[in-house]
Amino acid sequence: MDRVFLGGTCAETTWRDELVRIIQVDYFNPVVEDWTPECQANEEIEKRDRCNIHLYIITKEMMGVFSIAEVIESAHNHTKNTILHVIPDGFDEGQLRSLRAVVDMVKKHGGIGYIDDDLSRTARVINYSFKA
Repeated sequence: MDRVFLGGTCAETTWRDELVRIIQVDYFNPVVEDWTPECQANEEIEKRDRCNIHLYIITKEMMGVFSIAEVIESAHNHTKNTILHVIPDGFDEGQLRSLRAVVDMVKKHGGIGYIDDDLSRTARVINYSFKA
């Protein structure tokens, strides 16, 4: 059974809530109110053992670069299906140039990557590429 890991930008974003309403695949949302070592361990189990689809959505609210490292690590793991969706609104041209290079790297390693404002595109990729 397919299961999606919902990685990427956290902060005050709402993309996870919006996406889970329109995908037809089971998912794991790693965002919790109080991040503990137990939460981190559970996330690792989900990514390693339960989720065969690793989705990373990157938005302007991104505060660090760990999600970028995660998506590249995932793209190198050929037992996972990696999807990188960058929502360009709010990034400057220099940032977008760098993010395009990350998208290209993900694609080079067999993942799916794109820069697009439309969250429903990701839902279509998941719903039509993987079994519900």
